Amino acid sequence: MSDAAPPASPRPTSPDLGRATIARYALGSIGTGGFATLPGLVLTYYLTDSLGVTALLAGVIVTAAKVWDVIIDPVVGAWSDTDLARHGTRRRLMLVGALALPVLFALTFAVPPGLAPAAGAVWVLLSFMATATAFSLFQVPYIALPAELTDGYDARTRLLTWRVVVLTVAILLFGAGGPVLRRLTGDPTTGYLLMGIVAGVVIGLGMLIATGVAARTSRTRSAMAAAGTSAAEAAELIATSVGEETPRRLGADASTPGGGARDNFRAAGEALRRSRPFRALLATFVLQALATGLMLAGAQYLATWVLRSEDAVTLLFVALIAPALLAAPAWGVLARRTGKERAFAGASVVFAVAALTTVGALWAPGPWLYGSVALAGIAYAGMQSLPMAMLPDVIAHDAARHGPGRAGAFGGVWTAGETTGFALGATALAVVLASTGYVERMAGAAATQPDSAIAGIVLSFSVVPAVLVAASLVTLGGYRLRRDDIESRTP
Repeated sequence: MSDAAPPASPRPTSPDLGRATIARYALGSIGTGGFATLPGLVLTYYLTDSLGVTALLAGVIVTAAKVWDVIIDPVVGAWSDTDLARHGTRRRLMLVGALALPVLFALTFAVPPGLAPAAGAVWVLLSFMATATAFSLFQVPYIALPAELTDGYDARTRLLTWRVVVLTVAILLFGAGGPVLRRLTGDPTTGYLLMGIVAGVVIGLGMLIATGVAARTSRTRSAMAAAGTSAAEAAELIATSVGEETPRRLGADASTPGGGARDNFRAAGEALRRSRPFRALLATFVLQALATGLMLAGAQYLATWVLRSEDAVTLLFVALIAPALLAAPAWGVLARRTGKERAFAGASVVFAVAALTTVGALWAPGPWLYGSVALAGIAYAGMQSLPMAMLPDVIAHDAARHGPGRAGAFGGVWTAGETTGFALGATALAVVLASTGYVERMAGAAATQPDSAIAGIVLSFSVVPAVLVAASLVTLGGYRLRRDDIESRTP
């Protein structure tokens, strides 16, 4: 009997990454961009300047909804892994989220007129928590898909670069178009409702289109069955072809432990514990999400109270996104030449410098701010596309070392971290507004802000985000994966 180890099975080839796949996957970012942008831009302002909710309570509401997001995301990740192992596709949860979100999103901005601020706050909290749950059902499986659609280091960069191009368009569409919709009726109450309905439908359509990418493995199962392959054999071949294990091979150590809450969170905790590159990348992305979330939440306040025009928020978003549309592919080219992590660091430095320059609005607010925002937009394109292209590399690296089957767990933790960062950005702004004496108001009422509140708005848009992004460069230093680590990994 020979003691030699049996030869390793060849790694199955991923499905071809054609233009249709790239396009359909990228269109899912209409949903991602819409949900991340519009609530972050207007929800706190809706609470303080339309419903009369205090700034501190508005921060508590946004934070509470996002805490729920953090709780549910790892659970959805485990459900998604289970769906893939059992059915060969992550589509089911994505479809439920895409269909439910439009109704729940509109409901968030449908607070009846005349309702007391406390009652309006509860309405928004419950509706937004339900909306966040629907979004998580789509977003967590969506984040896990790139690691399964292709094995190529550069192919993932191309896939995620075009996703960020669409994401950038979505940010412009919702960031600039949302406030325009809000003004169409001439009444804040019906304006917010119209905005919620239209935005919810557009978000849902983008999500529905992207679910077709996840359905690819389901169709493969049907083809195998028609060819005479047994259901069990088909399930194993499909799961292996996308880098997953079947339930029989997963056993108790995988991220599909049966759906219990303890096992779901254990799988997420193991993903964090095992992978140092994941911890470094996640910490970096959370800090940057906090910085961008803070700026996003403060943009409407900056427009209203510093630039003295609510409509200026549309110009701010045009200044941010128009340069980013051209810059996103350029960051992909730079990443292929220098490495994703170096390009990511470069984008972060540019963003921090651009944010810091806006502190000049304390002394001389004016149109020059749009130039600083445009520079930040160029950097923001890289800060979004590059870490999203690095995440599938982290998942593949972990699969090569510890075995596949946990992409959903990684996606769940990542989505939870991202939403936490954005939520804390809105929370930080609310704390600053409350501590600097910001005056809340009901819809249509006039108010005058003290100089301290104006200063707090500017600092929240400039110095604080710059410091957070600078701190993220320290955590990025712990990310050690390079091209050779991915392309030379053992099957």
